[in-house]
Amino acid sequence: MYTRILVAVDGSNTSRRAFESALALAKFSGAELQPFYVVENTPMYFEAPGYDPSVLRNRLVEEGKELGAEFAKAMVEHGVKGELVVGEASSLDDVSSTVLKAAAAFNADLLVMGTHGRRGVQRLILGSVAERCVRQASLPVLLIPSAAGKNSEAA
Repeated sequence: MYTRILVAVDGSNTSRRAFESALALAKFSGAELQPFYVVENTPMYFEAPGYDPSVLRNRLVEEGKELGAEFAKAMVEHGVKGELVVGEASSLDDVSSTVLKAAAAFNADLLVMGTHGRRGVQRLILGSVAERCVRQASLPVLLIPSAAGKNSEAA
């Protein structure tokens, strides 16, 4: 079945569901799992007095480390090999192309991601990251909808 699964995560509830689905699939198929977290390093096109964009970037890097520790623990508990990798998007490489490049570098045979992450404003302007990944991917993509698992949470 699948031997190398990359799951895109961003800390949102939907991406956590995507991670849980990828983890279960990796455990079932004996695959190696690589959670992939992207730090968006978008340039500032205007100057705002007192604004330091490195504060946001540093917080995103820190969040990636926190998610890495959380996901590593879950992977060990489920007997799944792999570790979180952090990538950085820029004005030249947006989030979707960064994810697809990471999947290629990992030699993934499946990409798992949530349909809606925390990048809602970008979706209004450019279209969702998930949609762009599906359109440009050369490997199978499993999309986990934002509503996945809500019925079981209520129970």
